[in-house]
Amino acid sequence: MFDITKIRADFPILAREVNGQPLTYLDNGASAQKPQVVIDAITRGYAEEYANVHRGLHYLSNLSTERYEAVRGIVQRFLNAGSEDEIIFNSGTTEGINMVSYAWAAPRLKAGDEIILSTMEHHANIVPWHFLRERQGVVLKWVDPELDGSLDPQKVLDAITDKTRLIAVTQCSNVLGTVVDVKTICSGAKARGIPVLVDGSQGAVHMPVDVQDLGCDFYAITGHKLYGPSGSGAIYVAKERMAEMQPFMGGGDMIDDVRKEVVTYASGPLKFEAGTPGIVQTIGMGAALEYMMGLGMENIAAHEADLAAYAAERFAGLNWVNVQGSAPGKAAIFSLTMDGAAHAHDISTILDKKGIAVRAGHHCAKPLMEHLGVAATARASFGLYNTRDEVDTLIKGLELCHKLLA
Repeated sequence: MFDITKIRADFPILAREVNGQPLTYLDNGASAQKPQVVIDAITRGYAEEYANVHRGLHYLSNLSTERYEAVRGIVQRFLNAGSEDEIIFNSGTTEGINMVSYAWAAPRLKAGDEIILSTMEHHANIVPWHFLRERQGVVLKWVDPELDGSLDPQKVLDAITDKTRLIAVTQCSNVLGTVVDVKTICSGAKARGIPVLVDGSQGAVHMPVDVQDLGCDFYAITGHKLYGPSGSGAIYVAKERMAEMQPFMGGGDMIDDVRKEVVTYASGPLKFEAGTPGIVQTIGMGAALEYMMGLGMENIAAHEADLAAYAAERFAGLNWVNVQGSAPGKAAIFSLTMDGAAHAHDISTILDKKGIAVRAGHHCAKPLMEHLGVAATARASFGLYNTRDEVDTLIKGLELCHKLLA
């Protein structure tokens, strides 16, 4: 049973007030709040169990290593990867995608080779490919969303040429909430021998993920959006792709042996995890993923689908609010503009006075903003602890904005 009252009680911050009003936290697309089990895991990690991992022989080092490495299996289960050896820890999706750019793509791509992107991508899945465009002459090919914000997978596949070397696409737009049919893209790309990287920063939050079923080569997640700590994350890399990758950074842990004349590297994911990692952050991410799996990803998805449908219905009654994107099955992410001179920053500021937290700006998706013809939006993004009552609170806040800004 998905008991929303009990779930909300798991998140201490939701009980606080902001500006004398109960907090209505609708900025989950940027970063989600943390349940007590995650806070406890972090506190315990620093207060009772902290030591560096992997190379110590004393009790605390062994305990810390055990806790840390156990998270690899948790991520494997969360994504249904075939093996723990396909899970590389990092600081989040941004580092994961940059690693693929540097460790897999840069050594393999040359001038004229093509990478296909959608116009909906977050900057984290754009800028690393621009590096290759600037430095190696790689060509970026863009596929625009449809008028309703959906992305036609066939148009992505139709963009493939004999020069295509990679498709990099989000599973869920952080602006439009569009859920992309990445399985169809992966299937069609695999038939042409083209690897696919999936940005799962939003997708893994809102729906069950099975990387084996999707058939992707890379799938990146970030802990702070998954109700875990900032500075934590992981990327699934299929074994055959990992074997093709060169080390991303050099340092401790990623070596097998170091001599004056030669260096040899560790095998598997450790090859790409140089230096002391975010030990406690990763442990906290593991606690967050176990919390989500304990609730049931299908249950979370159903709850958020109900919120999305209810919010869409309420927005439809506000003829002066423009919702960007109405793709079928979209996640509970709503980017809003308002008729007249109201700026997204003004909307956000007024809502904040009522204790309502939304995000205003371009949401690290400037190519999409240009495509939509807007400079900025106010984004309300819902999470597993949000309620229909909070949708109603948002609507009342927007009505106040309209009254003050019209």
